[in-house]
Amino acid sequence: MRNELTVFENEKFGKVRVVTENEKPYFNLNDVCEILGLKNPRQVKSRLNPKGVILVDTLTSGGKQQMNFINESNLYKCIFQSDKPEAEAITEWVTGEVLPTIRKTGMYVTDELLNNPDLAIKAFTRLKEEQEKRMRLEKEIEEQAPAVAFANSLTVSKDCILVRELSKILKQNGIDVGETRLFEWLRQNGYLISKVGSDWNLPTQKSMNLGLFVIKEGTRMSTTEGSKITKTPKVTGKGQQYFLNKFLKNNRLMEVN
Repeated sequence: MRNELTVFENEKFGKVRVVTENEKPYFNLNDVCEILGLKNPRQVKSRLNPKGVILVDTLTSGGKQQMNFINESNLYKCIFQSDKPEAEAITEWVTGEVLPTIRKTGMYVTDELLNNPDLAIKAFTRLKEEQEKRMRLEKEIEEQAPAVAFANSLTVSKDCILVRELSKILKQNGIDVGETRLFEWLRQNGYLISKVGSDWNLPTQKSMNLGLFVIKEGTRMSTTEGSKITKTPKVTGKGQQYFLNKFLKNNRLMEVN
């Protein structure tokens, strides 16, 4: 079952049109590319999972047209392709506002609510549950505030450090993670390049834009290959503070697949 199109708008990022099919949200690909600064939607689509793309008859200024809409998984793939510094803030908007409104409160079926009392009761029950959940989360955030304040007060190194050294700092503060698992998490979450090759484990454009990493170049001598240039990712002082705060807010972040 497909529900009517809903438009979500943010003053800073723009708008995105959303439909739901079988209770799953699908996002207009053109809108997603627009807010993420991806200039070629057709090229972006070629890198997505085709099973998560549907065609929807959409009313435009030029009349009704079939447009591509993508599922949540493909949405995150688009976000990771973006070089915009605001990509992380856009992710927070989508996950913190758009998705909860669509799939938890049930309020996207406005017209049906007016004509179906049973559905209205169900929707408002969901809304009440969501409000209660939000209150619980706000309480958790308040309880975690001392830990976050502690992270803010830590004296981080002005020098850039290796990922191995960052893992030690995290472990000293109760985040049980080693160098290998931290590298894996950084790759999975778009901070380091995951594609195997010469750039593997180097910072993504997103990380560089945020000022979290720098690349240190060096030279290694080999008896067989001679002089060889090496590249090593190093965490900046800003990056150390960023990841300390991120992990202290939620130490479950290290549960990687």
